[in-house]
Amino acid sequence: MIVLTLDAGGSKFVFSAIKDGKFIGESKKIPSNGHDLDKCLLGIIDGFKQQQKAVGEPIDAISFAFPGPANYREGIIGNTENLKGFRGGVPLKAMLENIFKVPVFINNDGDLYTYGESLAGSLPLINAQLQKAGNKMQYHNVVGLTIGSGFGGGFVHDKVLITGDNVTACEIWKMSNRLDPDRNCEELIAIRSLRRFYSEYAKIPFDDTPMPREIYLIGMGKEKGNKTAAKKAFFRMGECLGDAVANMITLFDGIVVIGGGVSGARELIIPGVEKELKHNFLSLSRITQNVYCLNKPEQLAEFVKPESKTLKVPLSDKTVEYSYMPKCGYVFSSFDTSMMINIGAYHFAKEMLNK
Repeated sequence: MIVLTLDAGGSKFVFSAIKDGKFIGESKKIPSNGHDLDKCLLGIIDGFKQQQKAVGEPIDAISFAFPGPANYREGIIGNTENLKGFRGGVPLKAMLENIFKVPVFINNDGDLYTYGESLAGSLPLINAQLQKAGNKMQYHNVVGLTIGSGFGGGFVHDKVLITGDNVTACEIWKMSNRLDPDRNCEELIAIRSLRRFYSEYAKIPFDDTPMPREIYLIGMGKEKGNKTAAKKAFFRMGECLGDAVANMITLFDGIVVIGGGVSGARELIIPGVEKELKHNFLSLSRITQNVYCLNKPEQLAEFVKPESKTLKVPLSDKTVEYSYMPKCGYVFSSFDTSMMINIGAYHFAKEMLNK
């Protein structure tokens, strides 16, 4: 099975081809030109045609991630923030099916990222580590979170991508945050929020604030700058992320996988996440499960360790094993986010064609 894929971002589009779950050939990057609809559409068509030509075989489908809001089921792109040329609604799926004569599937990047991580990324790796440790527990639920220019997410249950009736199953970016009730979640967990935090702590104008990569290097002591402000900025983002993780774990019991460009600064983000996850309510714990950071070897070892005891069945000579400690984990993924999005797109097309 051959599927052409695309990871569409606000500034660039990355086209790939996947055969039997593996990338073939080289990916191609082009500017998105999202402000100019005609230029953008011609770029999308040309990008897929070049991948199709490079493959040299008939393709089975086109499947890709595209920013919303959108009616993904119908493949109609709506009033996207970073690709303003699509405002008013553009039937992208119908256009591509008319040109390429194959089924076309479009989804949110957070959904496809989660799907890729659940099938070929962090979840299989975690379950393999549990098996190796002699732990019979296997996880089937994944909450995927991406931190970049925005804050996105997705849910997967037992290899099935969960989509809502309005195809808005995990619009996590609009969640509230107890650290700043006047701002939605994304305003505290994204590139612009990290820069705003640094600007505030370093007491410099926002326009003079460096981008996340440089703030990270400053915080790690690898570049000149206000190291204290950088570490405080990432810590505060971590607290906000921890609040979101706590809410997600409460709603959807499973493994939380975190990706996106900003997630590469996990050393500076995790302390804030841990502080927030340890916050309890006055009379009870905030989270039912024991939560572990799976990027930390000592916490990973505790997570995979079997926790059970033998119970005698009343009025019988039989016994049963009782796993008495509910566990949950979050992990900053070691896999490339764009690769996972494309893998998710491939598997979603495969699932839909099998149906």
